[in-house]
Amino acid sequence: MILKKLLTTLALVLLCFGIKAQVKDSTLDLSTPKTYEIGGITISGIKHLDESVLVNVSGLTVGDKIEIPGEPIKHAIQMLWAQNFFENVKISYTKIEGDKIYLDIELSERPRLSNFVFNGIRKTEADDLNTKIKLVPGDVITENLLMRAKNTILKHYNEKGFLNTYVNIVQTPDKTKDNYNHLIFNVQKNHKVKIHEIHIVGNEEVSALKLKGALKDTKEQGKLKPFGFLDDLIRGSIATIAKGEFKFSEPAQTAAENNFRMTFLKASKYIPEKFVDDKAKIIDKYNELGYRDAKLISDTIVRNIDNTIDLTIKVDEGPKYYFGNITWIGNTIYPSAFLGQELGIKKGDVYNMKELEKNITYNPNGTDVSALYQDNGYLFSRIIPIETRINNDSIDVEMRVQEGKVATINKVTISGNTRTNDHVVLREMRTRPGQLYSREKLVRTMREIGQLKYFNQEKINPDMVPNQENGTVDINWKVEETSSDQIELSGGWGYNRVIGTLGLTFNNFSSRNLFNLGAYRPVPTGDGQKVSLRLQSYGAGYVSYSASYMEPWLGGKRPNSFSISYTHSAFTNGLDKSDPTFQSFKNQGLTIGLGKRLQWPDDFFQLSQSINLQFYSLKNYASLIPVGNGNGSFNNFNYELNFGRSSTDFPMYPRSGSEIYLDLKLTPPYSTFSKLDYSKDESTMKDADRYAWEAEKYKWIEYHKWKFSASFYKEIIPKLVISLRTRNAFLGNYNSKLGNTPFERYYMGGDGMTQYANYDGREIIGFRGYENESVTPRDQNGNEVGASIYEKGTLEIRYPLSLNPSSTIYGMGFLEAGNSWETFKQFNPFDVKRSAGFGVRVFLPMFGMLGLDWGYGFDAIPGQPSANKGHFHFSINQSVD
Repeated sequence: MILKKLLTTLALVLLCFGIKAQVKDSTLDLSTPKTYEIGGITISGIKHLDESVLVNVSGLTVGDKIEIPGEPIKHAIQMLWAQNFFENVKISYTKIEGDKIYLDIELSERPRLSNFVFNGIRKTEADDLNTKIKLVPGDVITENLLMRAKNTILKHYNEKGFLNTYVNIVQTPDKTKDNYNHLIFNVQKNHKVKIHEIHIVGNEEVSALKLKGALKDTKEQGKLKPFGFLDDLIRGSIATIAKGEFKFSEPAQTAAENNFRMTFLKASKYIPEKFVDDKAKIIDKYNELGYRDAKLISDTIVRNIDNTIDLTIKVDEGPKYYFGNITWIGNTIYPSAFLGQELGIKKGDVYNMKELEKNITYNPNGTDVSALYQDNGYLFSRIIPIETRINNDSIDVEMRVQEGKVATINKVTISGNTRTNDHVVLREMRTRPGQLYSREKLVRTMREIGQLKYFNQEKINPDMVPNQENGTVDINWKVEETSSDQIELSGGWGYNRVIGTLGLTFNNFSSRNLFNLGAYRPVPTGDGQKVSLRLQSYGAGYVSYSASYMEPWLGGKRPNSFSISYTHSAFTNGLDKSDPTFQSFKNQGLTIGLGKRLQWPDDFFQLSQSINLQFYSLKNYASLIPVGNGNGSFNNFNYELNFGRSSTDFPMYPRSGSEIYLDLKLTPPYSTFSKLDYSKDESTMKDADRYAWEAEKYKWIEYHKWKFSASFYKEIIPKLVISLRTRNAFLGNYNSKLGNTPFERYYMGGDGMTQYANYDGREIIGFRGYENESVTPRDQNGNEVGASIYEKGTLEIRYPLSLNPSSTIYGMGFLEAGNSWETFKQFNPFDVKRSAGFGVRVFLPMFGMLGLDWGYGFDAIPGQPSANKGHFHFSINQSVD
């Protein structure tokens, strides 16, 4: 009987506490609890884990007094089991000596991961999954690990529209490692589930087409059925005639909806999680149209035999509402009538709470009421719209204004600038300690920091810490550094040779650390100065180099810029100087400039001035500059004035704002003081005399040059930007007898990248769809003579593929029109060449903006049969623009 009782009690203990009791002392009675002191603890069955750590995890300690059977043993098993490392946990005793008991914890380890592979998918897909499931060799293989990996794979393919994906996981032992398993993920994607039709039921006032347009990620398959369109159009037209009222627009719209559906930007796929969000967007669309009470009744999914689905969404529109009386309470600073005018919503307008809240808080396309308060220090102000009365289809709204007290800026700090010194960023800020808080200045500061080009424009973030009790706010500007230096390493074709170019631009240079070797990374950086070096050559016959330096804050206190640059170019045909056919051309230039930010008409304006000294020396180089048959020395001393306004938000991918510049470049009117007779009849001169006369009269180059350019940017929908640009220029003279100088002319066409851009002051105007310089006036012999006037207009639609500062990429489509003329008398603003095309821009910090375009020129160029039609254009730093 006692033995039976003992065995019964032992079975209960094993069931309740997982204890395997090896009875070695027949005097032990487990039928009643007894207190023992733990004399020792051993671990068995473990190969990869530390025994002392496991003992600590169990909570059992040598010397502790525990009751057996009791809670300590149960708790120890639970703690070990919770580690998820074991398939089995048992606790037994090995011996009992008086009141001491010696315990053994027997553990069976789960297998560990040796490696894993994917079957049934491509390597690129496997690589993507590898980064998502995050399995590491040595991981303990648990049910949770397997379920998590399986769900991750299913989610990955569900998000791509593969809703019927099947995953089977097979474990195989690793024969080279004890208790290690291989995992094989057998993946069957099956066919992608596309949406055949989306049916909207219950909509009477709002068209299904408009509601489907509100769906962001749930789109139907495309349709292109021209014959079905004609069939539906005829049937619909007959039906309307039968009713006695023919309306062509209604059957045409219905036929178009049934037979034409273009899906360019979004693929048709069903993702359950995103469908939930999209259903809410249908209600948002109704709310925007005044249907405040609209709701979704149901949605159903029907699977078709062709592996597509039909979605049916049933809606209840409810009545359409309009704004009733809009009243203001709590406002003491601004009168109610003025606030109502700024709100831009009046009685009788369609009830749109989203539009109301936008006009209260922040309207990027216009004024909002909060700006009145926020731009004048009232950081803590709040305007809360409350519906007070519903009268039939009108809703009265009460605008409750909490003005709060004025807030001043306490501290302004910057973080995240690892290379750029604090003062370079702080000097650009419009938010300064002691000033009244202004939201407009906050936005403006964000723009100014972005214009530096030193930081990721998507990560510039003002972290504000307001203190309402004392009426202050601390602002910490968080930025993320990005590389702004550039290297140009390219090859081009000119003079029937390959011309190599090496250029270095350091946009965040520090001249004060020039002799501090510890500041080199690899050059001293952080003070916002710009240094550019450029070398170009095709060998011994040609070398060109230039260097420039620009300090944007001369003196460090005001945004007055100083710049200086030097250029040198030298060509020869490689022959000895004594050879009568020796050719040479030298060009040296020095430019000193000053710039200033203006406060009037507003502080987006800038004024810059420069003195330019250019010296040309030619010998037998008529092929490049025909003046004087390519012989003589010429001096181009000019003063340049640039007046402009730039309000674009960010430089790499502007989404809003404009750039407008007027540039005037002029030389002294040398001919006014000269004793030369410019009325000479050159047609009667011998060649040698005419060449000498040309070299003499153009020795001191004189002209006045006017340029106007404007660019406008507008974000149509998020990230999709329309850009409209125009460029116009005119080269004039002081003396009609002297005429326009053969220098400083305009050459239009192509990518704007020519090796001769600045050799005689010429300007290269890119024009896509046409060969380089093909849209340029020519003489009777077909030689380019350059233009004295040109116009060009561009319309672009842009969309970004990546806004990462280390590789900004966007695509575009464009339309261009323009032309150039030799004289002003020939100018006809309506006589333009036209082109269209598409392209891509890639900004790499080390190389600048790189572009590849394909353009089609619609208009033929006389005498140049291949000048138009389709052409590819490669550009660097927007040379084509």
